[in-house]
Amino acid sequence: MRAAPTATGIPLRQLLMSLGEPLVELQAAPAGLDVPVRDVAILDPEDPPAAAPGELVLAIGARGRAALPALRAAGRARAAAVAVKLDSPGQADALREAATEAGVALLSVRRETRWEHLDLLARTIIAGPDTPDAPDFNAGDLFSLTQTVAVLTGGIVSIEDASSRVLAYSRSSGSDEVDELRRQSILGWQGPEPYLAKLREWGVFQHLRSSDGVIEIDAHPELGIRRRLAIGIRAGAQPLGAIWVQEGSQPFAPLAEQALVGAARVAAAQLIRRRRELSADVRLTRTLLTGLLEGSTGPQSLATHLGLDLRRPATVLAYTTGAGEAGSDLELTRAEVTGLISVHTAARHRGALLAPIENRVYVLLPELPPGLPVATLRSWAQEVVEAAREHLGVPLRAAIGSTVEGLAEVRSSRAQADRILDAMGRGGVVPDVAALIDVQAEVLVSEVLALLQERSELRDPRLSALAEYDRRHGTRLAESVLAWLDALGEVRVAADALHIHPNTLRYRVRRAEQLTGIDLAQPQQRLLAMLQLRLAE
Repeated sequence: MRAAPTATGIPLRQLLMSLGEPLVELQAAPAGLDVPVRDVAILDPEDPPAAAPGELVLAIGARGRAALPALRAAGRARAAAVAVKLDSPGQADALREAATEAGVALLSVRRETRWEHLDLLARTIIAGPDTPDAPDFNAGDLFSLTQTVAVLTGGIVSIEDASSRVLAYSRSSGSDEVDELRRQSILGWQGPEPYLAKLREWGVFQHLRSSDGVIEIDAHPELGIRRRLAIGIRAGAQPLGAIWVQEGSQPFAPLAEQALVGAARVAAAQLIRRRRELSADVRLTRTLLTGLLEGSTGPQSLATHLGLDLRRPATVLAYTTGAGEAGSDLELTRAEVTGLISVHTAARHRGALLAPIENRVYVLLPELPPGLPVATLRSWAQEVVEAAREHLGVPLRAAIGSTVEGLAEVRSSRAQADRILDAMGRGGVVPDVAALIDVQAEVLVSEVLALLQERSELRDPRLSALAEYDRRHGTRLAESVLAWLDALGEVRVAADALHIHPNTLRYRVRRAEQLTGIDLAQPQQRLLAMLQLRLAE
């Protein structure tokens, strides 16, 4: 979903204080640290370098000197800062010089950091305090809460959601106080598996989901893990997340557990309110998007709701799972697949919108840059398909609809994506990800087969009788004729495909002609036989 930038933003100084080590390090700030940061932009290496005033530009995929065009474009647009990853310390000199010349701040990002994680955290910080009706608690936002809990407990604090994603964390006084579990969690990675296995064995995660009490976890020096306190964030019986406090260079404060109990209640109120606000907005967005894709609502409602430009290019991607998905885990799998598509697509296009409809998930990519290559869209979809296979064990297929000139034509892009998925679902040698140009023949054949399926009067009854003969007598005449047609009459090629002797194949083809009266020497009858027998297959 597209996030509207805040009117005034927050000073770069405040953003850096909240993010801090180990995510980013300031390399240059030629305009000072009071420049306002209003929004976050993800700049893909295949996109032309561009920025807007007050943006924090995340230059993904552009390491070292490759980020120079992004720095210059950000300076011309009066962006607030550019964040890049460095392959070596020596690269920073050239980039600092370019940033100073462009008048834009330069941030270096640790190589292990996940861009989508940094994007989420930066947006959360820029969004600032919650609404005025928030519980009476300092600044009201989660980052302020973690900092206050750190003061009250004497530890180093992080707040996670129910999926163990870090939502906010406190600043630490020195990197020597931070253990490897906290460092990897903030960078977006999981902690050491032996330690996580111990937490599961001790029932820590179960305790956090089911109890309102604080749990203490001993230090594990052999794993580089310090002592911790943790408490679940809950709304009644519903788990919302957890607060973790790592012990630093000093022991926990005497009233640390009491502070955690109060902090969990405040965090629960904030998370519930945010979830309600986001849920209502997500439902409205999804309703408008579904209506646009199905043709029941026009584009203006969605454009007004999200501030989209009706005249910018747009494309629809469609995803569906492979055959064989069934059982009690079906709904869970669909939810996991939808979440995975959402995360990966948002990392590539921050305005991407999702709408699950029946057994497919549609992604609308609005406001695309003019002339975006199909190869770029194909690579984005391929990332999703590979991630679903690797992380969920789910076979996923993706179709790329046509790029249309504006939101008013989005339905035709969806229709093309559906045509491609329909063809892919009928089998044959097709890729996991396809645009129409990749499977033009398969799509045409698929649609002709669909027409034959729907209208029995177009089918040749003699070929239908041949398939019925095979069923009654246990023969394979129809299969043999189709293999011979697919091999363009090459008997040995077709016989090898069926693992039979060439003379057996010749006999079956002659027998099929005798039974049906079809003359396979006639091109039109060969074409019809190929299509109709493929339908029966």
